[in-house]
Amino acid sequence: MRKASPEKAKVAAKRCAIYTRKSTTNGLEQEFNSLDAQRESCEAYARSQGWVLVETRYDDGGFTGANVERPAFQRLLADVDAKRVDVVVVYKVDRLSRSLLDFSKVMDRFNEAGVAFVSVTQNFSTADAIGRLTLNMLMSFAEFEREMIAERTRDKIHAARKKGKWTGGPVPYGYDVRNGKLFANELEAVVVREIYDGYLRHRSLVRILEELRAKGRLPKHYTTKTGTVGGASAWTVANVLRILKSPLYIGKITIGDAVYDGEHEGIVPLETFQKVAAILGENAPMTKSVQRGYMLRGVLRCGVCNSAMTPASAYKGKREYRYYRCTKRDREGRGACPTRPLPAQGVEAFVVERLRQIAGDATLAHRVTVGVQARVTSAQEKLEAEHRELPRQIGQLSAETKTLVASMGSMGEAGRVALSGRLDQVAQAMVQAQERLHHVERRLDQLQQVRAEAEWTATTLASFEKLWDKLTEENRSRLIASLIERVSVNEGTNAIRIQLVDHAKQIDHAA
Repeated sequence: MRKASPEKAKVAAKRCAIYTRKSTTNGLEQEFNSLDAQRESCEAYARSQGWVLVETRYDDGGFTGANVERPAFQRLLADVDAKRVDVVVVYKVDRLSRSLLDFSKVMDRFNEAGVAFVSVTQNFSTADAIGRLTLNMLMSFAEFEREMIAERTRDKIHAARKKGKWTGGPVPYGYDVRNGKLFANELEAVVVREIYDGYLRHRSLVRILEELRAKGRLPKHYTTKTGTVGGASAWTVANVLRILKSPLYIGKITIGDAVYDGEHEGIVPLETFQKVAAILGENAPMTKSVQRGYMLRGVLRCGVCNSAMTPASAYKGKREYRYYRCTKRDREGRGACPTRPLPAQGVEAFVVERLRQIAGDATLAHRVTVGVQARVTSAQEKLEAEHRELPRQIGQLSAETKTLVASMGSMGEAGRVALSGRLDQVAQAMVQAQERLHHVERRLDQLQQVRAEAEWTATTLASFEKLWDKLTEENRSRLIASLIERVSVNEGTNAIRIQLVDHAKQIDHAA
């Protein structure tokens, strides 16, 4: 039997890529680290099989295996797609991925490219059915181990909190963090005590906001590791309420509903906190957001600041009082907008009465239909033009992707890295274009529903006198939303302005 020449043997040898990964960066500064140890074992195995090692190193230090967003791994996948690799070798399966779903997708990609996968320490490959079965079993255990690590991490955090330790997260107003522990920030602590004392005096979150602004108090700001400045731009009701409700300010740490003594010192007296909690408990059921029974929700605007007005109810005993409240005033206080809560019954009755009057206009139903149809047609023409253009863009991006992948085969390491960056940009642009195409298709379907809604609105409006009292709450709100663009109420001038959807009629009223 004639032996193959060295030249032919070299051509027939498989090109082997070794991938190594370590979850943390600890120890990577050492001359011989964990990645080197993994590589050494994989190289020894590859040589024993007569494989030729590719020149490129695929080493990810400090990257989790829970996802595939790792630079070296992405370069490996690009080389696999470009058919520059015949076999991928790892020290252990979980070095490649700890997610069974991600791993199965990677294996599909390897199989499509005709690339084999080998784990050195677990002694199997994907070349046979038993190896593939064993591989899936090992990946199941790897994912189970990752979930167990996450569970142990949660248990560790809970155990630390039970001991009163601060376990991280946004630093609360009134405190600073040093060496992983909370310490009172004296300047902010003064503001926290002002908030508690102010609530005991006024029993009003809005009044507290006004006092904070009058004194020039600012919320906490912080700088992230990337240098970005974060934090609220201004005090809001939610900021203040969070401070008033948090047991942190009496030296406690919470886990869900459980409360434990904290290592840090409280900055609010226990008696003060308990008084505030009692008042908050009394006030809690008095006001709540309500969605049913408010026919002007979504169309009512504040005529002073142009903010939306949201439904809310107040209760005295079992009796309910319905209101519309300016959202800007609710968020930022009376100083931001003077508009007080508007009784819902009065403004709704006025709008319905005005609609009853104009419903007698025989041409109104027709004009509403024509106005809606014109808007739908205009929107449809723009969307259809975009729907024709997007597939062409996607096709160009797809062609560029193929060109980039093909070009990588003739590039050196530096060139491949540069092309990989462009490949990522093209892939992202393609995803965005595809998502936009799906959105355009959904909007085109929705426009057909808008046409049908316009016809229902016109029919109902033509028989307004007969149908209004028989309509359900849902259909009353539906008719209002279909017929009215917006209702603007200016408390200062006592004016109400109703704008219909066809923009051909505006109803003004000044009491």
